[in-house]
Amino acid sequence: MSAAWEVVIGLEIHTQLATQSKIFSGASTAYGAAPNTQACLVDLGYPGVLPVLNEEVVRMACKFGLAVNATVAPRSVFARKNYFYPDLPKGYQISQYELPIVEHGELFITDEAGKEKRIGITRAHLEEDAGKSVHEGLDRHSGIDLNRAGTPLLEIVSEPDLRSAKEAVAYMRKIHTIVRYLGISDGNMQEGSFRCDANVSVRPRGQDTFGTRTEIKNLNSFRFVERAINFEIERQIDVLEDGGEVVQETRLYDSGRDETRSMRSKEEANDYRYFPDPDLLPVEISEEFIDGVRDTLPELPDDKRHRFIDDYGVKQDDAAILTASRALADYFEAAVAASEAKPQVVANWVIGDLSGALNKEGLEIEACRIPAEDLAGLIKRIQDNTISGKIAKEVFEAMWAGEGTADAVIEARGLKQITDSSAIEAIVDKVIADNPGQAEEYRAGKEKLIGFFVGQVMKETGGKANPGQVNAILRSKLK
Repeated sequence: MSAAWEVVIGLEIHTQLATQSKIFSGASTAYGAAPNTQACLVDLGYPGVLPVLNEEVVRMACKFGLAVNATVAPRSVFARKNYFYPDLPKGYQISQYELPIVEHGELFITDEAGKEKRIGITRAHLEEDAGKSVHEGLDRHSGIDLNRAGTPLLEIVSEPDLRSAKEAVAYMRKIHTIVRYLGISDGNMQEGSFRCDANVSVRPRGQDTFGTRTEIKNLNSFRFVERAINFEIERQIDVLEDGGEVVQETRLYDSGRDETRSMRSKEEANDYRYFPDPDLLPVEISEEFIDGVRDTLPELPDDKRHRFIDDYGVKQDDAAILTASRALADYFEAAVAASEAKPQVVANWVIGDLSGALNKEGLEIEACRIPAEDLAGLIKRIQDNTISGKIAKEVFEAMWAGEGTADAVIEARGLKQITDSSAIEAIVDKVIADNPGQAEEYRAGKEKLIGFFVGQVMKETGGKANPGQVNAILRSKLK
């Protein structure tokens, strides 16, 4: 991107709240049901039915507001957002407009220069989701599935404080982490539980007024958010540098072609003819209710990350990885408590071998095949010299394959480390005798050959000899 231009980005993140029933009806929100089997008369927009607000939705919205240092409104109002689309049976969507439940929050990300940057959160408001149009397998027809209609959403709107696609992704990841820590959303992007619209504009660097923005709809992966924004930035710059004007519009991202394309002209608020929903009373929240919600807040990601650095001495980057998921942080702490090893040693195993095994099979930490206590048991056997670090890798793989605890694997495979000095000395003597030329070169000053001799001893012992002892004995004998 040319340095002559500055990018301005704001995100609208739609988070599905993890309630068992919908925002205004008792229909289930469970994912994966057959089409139109989880839509009741309220969701279908039948005349004469009345919406009833789900209290748990209000509690979850308050929880988010408190977590991002926002103001939770003592009074908020639901409005009707009028538009006509096949998947919207009522002809309007119930949302919040002028008086949202959460306003004026903030969170902090690490920008591309490695510095902490504050991102403002304009508001977070409650609304119902629409249904969806289905085209696959219907020949030239379209179907409507209203299972999602009425599913509770919290729409989180950022200030236009983001200045690059990478910052937008960092902000989105931070929101994703927070809602999962709070337990208010599973954040499953493949199932549509967490998605965003990106508002993108560019302006000459140094200009105060914003450029004309376009909105990219329904981005459902971090990778697509970055790619779509980067494409749109370059597209707008090309238009402006060619003497054209950017048109305010809604665009869709085509991941196959890696491009955005025009969907429709961008609506303004007055196009939706918002007005307060006459079937729903204003939501009034007491201080006692808010205090009760505050008491249920868990330790949040930033606080946990600082604690891991201060109390455990974990490296800053490692602490950020460990606290990106509440479940991963809990696993790490359980392994530390059970292992008696230095926390950084445990962190290395969790971030390295364990995360590698999870990623290889596309598993989350909740589906980990090795309990935290068993990983701690493996680390203990390295610490007490029962096995070497190299053998530990083999033991870990066997544990992952379901062969039992570290002790069971070590016993079954005969992997216990050789620490008997006399036994190691005998093998060292044999290796030196078998390689007289290399021994002479070592004595002549080619000390890098120590690695060759260590390798030969390990080969003779099947990797079971204690590496520290092997090194010490070799250096002594080779003198």
